[in-house]
Parts: sequence; structure tokens; C-alpha cells
Amino acid sequence: MADIALTAAQIAPVYPHQAEIYDMVAAETITAGQAVYLTSAGKAGVADANASGKQQVRGIALSGAGAGQAVSVLVRGHVYGFTVSGLAYDALAYLSDTAGALADGAGTMTVRVGRVVPLPNSSTFTKCLFVEVSWIANWA
Repeated sequence: MADIALTAAQIAPVYPHQAEIYDMVAAETITAGQAVYLTSAGKAGVADANASGKQQVRGIALSGAGAGQAVSVLVRGHVYGFTVSGLAYDALAYLSDTAGALADGAGTMTVRVGRVVPLPNSSTFTKCLFVEVSWIANWA
């Protein structure tokens, strides 16, 4: 399992009008591209596949935020900014054991977050990540 690199400044929804995005309040410092979970206080915290309770991933932060600040969270949709060019099309992305990160294989807890998908360009295809997390799933 290897973490999937990202460029925080490039994290953005590909089709924002078709994406499912919610604004939340950050419980701690969050960087764009980090996976987040919902804390017991109803705030966004940095998700982690090997930390009890933090594996309940609810989306990907589209912006950075400090504790108490608003953060936009992608729950469903295509997102730029992850380095997935070396991964196969249709490969799964998982929550990592590294806090906030995604990986190309399952962490301690198997939490699927998205898939590598093609975006049609004029003469080639660009790979991006399609994220779809479940708000009703409970990983234990």
C-alpha cells in the first residue's frame, strides 16, 4: 500500500455543478485534499484508517481550514489534484493509515473512498479521482 500524492493547491472539483459538496466546520487544521470524518461534536476532523472512530470518512476537503473555520467537503464527484497517473483506470482509492491521506491499497480498516477514472480530452485521456463516500456506512 502506498499513499496517493496530491497537490493541495490543485484540489478542485472537475464538474462542480454535478458534485455533492457540503460546508462543514473544521475541528482541527485541515489541508485541501485530506479525507475527513465527522466528529462527535459535528465538525470535520482528519480521517485515519487506523484510528478508532476516525475511519468513518465522510469526504475530501476541497479547501484548507483552521479549527473553527468553514471547509468545503466533496462527498461525491470527480476531483483534480491527486497524482493518479501511475494507477490503472478503475483502481480503487482507500483511506490510508496516514492521517488524512488516500492510498492505493487498504489500510488497517478497509475504507473505499473512490476510483481512478478517465476524463476525455481532445486527443488523450487524463486520469482523475472519482470520490463517493457513504454517510450511512459504519466501518468497525
